[in-house]
Amino acid sequence: MRRDGSSSSRNNSSGVESVVVDYGRHKSSCGYCKSFGRTSISHGLWANSITVYDYQDLLDRGWRRSGSFLYKPEMERTCCPAYTIRLRAADFVHSKEQLRVSRRLQRFLDGMLDIKKPVELMKDPNTSKDSCNRADNEVLNLSTEESLSNNSEKKNEAEQILHYFSEQIDNVVQTYVKSGVFPLDIQLPKASVKKVLQAKRKLLVEESEDLQYTSNIAFQIAATIRRGQSRDNDQLRLSRHSAEQNELSPKAIAEKLASSLTQLAETSGLLIKACNGHINFYSSNKQSSSDGSVQVKTVLEEAAAGCPSKKCCLKRSSEQPPPKKRRLEILLKRSNFDPEEFALYQKYQIKVHDDTPDLVTESSYRRFLVDTPLVFVPPAGDGTVPPCGFGSFHQQYLIDGRLVAVGVIDILPKCLSSKYLFWDPDFAFLSLGKYSALQEIGWVRENQIHCPSLKYYYLGYYIHSCSKMRYKAAYHPSELLCPLRYQWISFDIARPLLDKKPYVVLSDFANLQNGELSPPDVSDNVKEVQYDDIHQYSNDPFMCEDEEMIDHEYESLNDESDDESSGLRSVEIEDGDISNILIGLKGSRLRYKDLQRDFDSSERSYLETQLPRYMRLVGVELSDRMVYSLG
Repeated sequence: MRRDGSSSSRNNSSGVESVVVDYGRHKSSCGYCKSFGRTSISHGLWANSITVYDYQDLLDRGWRRSGSFLYKPEMERTCCPAYTIRLRAADFVHSKEQLRVSRRLQRFLDGMLDIKKPVELMKDPNTSKDSCNRADNEVLNLSTEESLSNNSEKKNEAEQILHYFSEQIDNVVQTYVKSGVFPLDIQLPKASVKKVLQAKRKLLVEESEDLQYTSNIAFQIAATIRRGQSRDNDQLRLSRHSAEQNELSPKAIAEKLASSLTQLAETSGLLIKACNGHINFYSSNKQSSSDGSVQVKTVLEEAAAGCPSKKCCLKRSSEQPPPKKRRLEILLKRSNFDPEEFALYQKYQIKVHDDTPDLVTESSYRRFLVDTPLVFVPPAGDGTVPPCGFGSFHQQYLIDGRLVAVGVIDILPKCLSSKYLFWDPDFAFLSLGKYSALQEIGWVRENQIHCPSLKYYYLGYYIHSCSKMRYKAAYHPSELLCPLRYQWISFDIARPLLDKKPYVVLSDFANLQNGELSPPDVSDNVKEVQYDDIHQYSNDPFMCEDEEMIDHEYESLNDESDDESSGLRSVEIEDGDISNILIGLKGSRLRYKDLQRDFDSSERSYLETQLPRYMRLVGVELSDRMVYSLG
């Protein structure tokens, strides 16, 4: 009989079972470190079908899927140990960079940011493509592009502020022209407001004011009027003293203009004063910031939102139409082949990963991102299943009806597991990989209300020796799965250990989480690895986002007989009896103990070599309830 448990009881009640076949250990070339030869070693299973409850348990034992193929790195022997990483969605804390990504996309939707041509992909073999993971594939040169983008945004914002202030002064000047204070028949210059550099700022003792911006437009207007009057009357000669006494001297003009900028002063939070012919913009100590941007934030926000006063509008001048807003739609669909998604996938793989068209075939796409062994569970309405159900999904991102990104995800009883993301290279500047991860975390938070067990966001595998994959730990606070005892350990505990060694039995250091300060010697619990073999991070045409497209052309290792050589040293042995393993044979479901007499000696010898490995890797409970099919 099967052992009772929450997962197995659900499987029994629905009449659905998990069926796996062809366990094996394999070697393949590594898409992460590109070391010479077949250095990536993993365990593998094909799944004909698998319940979401069983797959959740497999995830929590270090397994992942590529299509219908399940695989688990042999941590102690593979070149790049891959740790399952997750975070509790309710505890997630945004980083500054993640907030910038959200704000940038919102500005784009608000019409304040135009579509930018994607930066040409770098051709350096070490940086040209992101070979490791989700959102990093978007950052083939993202660290450079992000830096340039951030600097450009700051520069653009500063320019907008200066332009806006200059425009407000020009509006006041035109008001004085129309009222006859300034001559109607003279073309007056346009105002120019400049930022006062930190090194040149004059701090005033009185009121502790700090000079931020200044304009010398009053001098230019006075000079222009003086030249115009001189042409009209060659006999008019004003001394410097008489000019300063004249109502149209730079000093007088500056005072007139400053006195008419009260509304701007109120909305910006700045003090606007005339000083010896200059129009100066000050911020008090209480409001000041290192870059002087806090005081004008309100101005930009009001301008972007559309202030009721025309004078307070940055973009909506009479010469410019209002910005056209864009609409973002996020649609969740069951995993199925969609020609539009496939076309986007082809474009992404060819332009971002330099794949050739013959590699990006419909059949390979289906095997990798459409095929799934997960058995769909419809919503139950009782708080045990979210409204969308459990299973494999494609989450589409559309802007004004145009498909710009697709996230391939599994929604399971305890988590949303992110598998892969591909996006339109034309929208690379929006950092859609990072944005989609934030959306997926938000989805878990929202749906936990409907399904309390749904708490976690799984980001796939984390390889500490792969520098491009370290972005995953930026989704804080994250945990790594111990490869031996399958306990979750805080990344903050794991990081310094992985800085020293690529393979660590993380649960040996779980005491650090409980405040104990005497961890075992790291050298006793890790495997030595020569970093000379893994310091070069290049690209694999099948690798990006979270998952790799598994190459099923393996070099088999199944001829290795004993546990020491078969990689099971890195799996803690559980009490169990292979006689209870559920075997599928010719349509029947029986325990191995009930079938032993039906096999000859060579068949029993083979099975009694394979089945212990299978049981130790999937766990005793799963081996009791999943069907190991022999045909």
